Amino acid sequence: MKKTVSKFVMLCVMFVLFAKMGYARQAFAAENAAKAGTLKATAKAEDIQKYGNVVLSLTGEKIKAAGYEYGDVVKVKFLGKTLKVPFISNYSDVDTGKPALVVRAGDPYALLAVNMGDFATTYGIAVKTVHEDNTIEWNYAEGVKGPVSFKISLKKAGGYYDEYVLHQLKASNERTDYPDLTDEQYANFRMIKTTGIGEGVLYRTSSPINPKNNRNTYADAAIKAAGVDVIVNLADDEETARGYENFDSSYYATTKFITLNMPVAFSSGEFQKKLAKGLKYIAATPGTYAIHCTEGKDRAGFASAILECLMGASYDEVIDDYMTTFYNYYGVTKDDPRYEAIVKSNIAKTLKTAFTFKSKDKKRDLATADLAACAKKYLQKIGLTNAEIKALKKNLSGK
Repeated sequence: MKKTVSKFVMLCVMFVLFAKMGYARQAFAAENAAKAGTLKATAKAEDIQKYGNVVLSLTGEKIKAAGYEYGDVVKVKFLGKTLKVPFISNYSDVDTGKPALVVRAGDPYALLAVNMGDFATTYGIAVKTVHEDNTIEWNYAEGVKGPVSFKISLKKAGGYYDEYVLHQLKASNERTDYPDLTDEQYANFRMIKTTGIGEGVLYRTSSPINPKNNRNTYADAAIKAAGVDVIVNLADDEETARGYENFDSSYYATTKFITLNMPVAFSSGEFQKKLAKGLKYIAATPGTYAIHCTEGKDRAGFASAILECLMGASYDEVIDDYMTTFYNYYGVTKDDPRYEAIVKSNIAKTLKTAFTFKSKDKKRDLATADLAACAKKYLQKIGLTNAEIKALKKNLSGK
């Protein structure tokens, strides 16, 4: 049914309701602390997911029945390690690179995961092998005997609740739920117009072929209208891309495209190697470009930011482009109290890591840094030669 109030107003109302719920949560936090019991679980290497999420032999129902609530902080003990992590409902409920105990709607079992990272590798549980046919195999790390045992106990009831509320950004996959957006905005499609990038040279978008979020047909129409003829697909391998319904009849199928099947772990060697391959493709292939992942938000957001920095964009330009996605999906505007929190916990944090900024080095700040030099150094680090960087800049400038 078509909504009678704007998406933005609805989100504001939800934010207020979440805040009120926080007071109630705090009121019975002590009661839950007394109720919550210690939980035990195991995990097997063969059940580790593609991106390193560790599947526990523990259902979400059992965790909640033991007295735990989303927003609690728990202690997780395994392999001689003790982590203090939040109990949450999705990976994105924590900042980039942070671990968590996750129970998602529709998933029967709990996961230990790192947002945009790899829990199994990070914490020495298992080692991933990617075979030539793109199948993935996990084996226990050296010295680890499976199955791995985990002990979970409550650290602080409601200790992460405020942050959890902040991360509750919900998007709809129904076009009618976004009456104030154009079809291009709904597809999270736009030309990148930051300093140094030529007019009509580089676009970013949600997937024009993956129907998962009901935006593919809008995105495909947008890249056709823009004259895009070279595409960097960060999300899929070629078999998956060509296997989507109606791929053969899409405009996308007529373009030159490269498929990279990148993980959402920005600091991993696999991510960097595949990103380098995609950027080398742009450097070697003149044309009008589009970059996409699935939503056009995380992987595409980072890749776009790196290119914007390289071409001379200011910090404010990079942030404005990145946060346009959060308006298109969630209605978050600059005056929204969540805006700066999203910037800080997502793109700013990721760029600081990529550019090797130290948390204690207060003299180095993204707003005042030479972002072009930082981006060039990053590209050299992940494998681009100076000649390839020069060609990349020439093609993106449109000259």
